[in-house]
This record gives sequence, structure tokens and C-alpha cells, in this order.
Amino acid sequence: MGTPLLVLIAATTLAACVALGGAVYESVVVDPSWPKRPGIIQSRNGGISRVRFWLPAPIVFEILLVVTLILTWDAPRVGAALVVALVSHATMRLWALFDLVPKAADFERRNPADVDEAAALRRTRRSMARIPLMLVTSCAMLAALAVA
Repeated sequence: MGTPLLVLIAATTLAACVALGGAVYESVVVDPSWPKRPGIIQSRNGGISRVRFWLPAPIVFEILLVVTLILTWDAPRVGAALVVALVSHATMRLWALFDLVPKAADFERRNPADVDEAAALRRTRRSMARIPLMLVTSCAMLAALAVA
């Protein structure tokens, strides 16, 4: 495998690991605090804007992953690891898009005084459950890089 493809696999791996790091950061730093202080996740109230990370980070990874899959399709061992990354990421992404993101957006739009803390805690726990899928994606990408 040539150097340009190796660099592409490394960049794709880095993008997967960045997304995993963002999810861990959100679960360890942001999620323990915001159910009691909803303004932390509301940019209009001086809080963070999660969309600034969660919009570009997965899209960059997804574009890189598709390009990497296409360009390395003839390398079966690399391709197998990339397919594992694709399936685990797609599973997590679909779940996030149809469950986690709408609920997060609802919390971000609400008046902080109207946020149900118990519902917010349930949402943070559900969000944490995506980390194992992201870990599988990152490990599969690391395996593809190691095989390449």
C-alpha cells in the first residue's frame, strides 16, 4: 500500500478518534453538569454550542471513511476493518440522528427553568451508551491502519 493511502487511512483514523474524544469529553465534563444547569448547553445563555463540534466532526469522518473504503477496496484485510468501522459508525449515527440529537435539541431550545432534570439525566445516560460503538469504530480504524 502506497504512502498516500496510508496517510488517508491515518487521517480517517484520526477523525474517528477525534469524534470518540469529543464523546468522552461530553460524557465526562459536560453531561454531569448540564442537567442541573441547562444554560451550560444553551449558547444563547452563554453556554457551549455542541453543534460546532457535532456537525463537522462526524461529517469529516464519514467523507474520509467513504473515500478510504473506495480507494482501498482491493485490500481485503484493510477493507474488512473499514467495513466494521462503517457498520459500527452507521449504527451509532442513525441512533444519534433519530433519538439523541432531537432530544438534545429540545433541551437546548427550552427555557432553563423548564428543563426536567430527570429527563435530562436519562438523556445523558443514553448518550453515554454511544461511546462503545464509537470505540469499536476507532479500534477498527486503528486495525485498518495497523494492517495497511
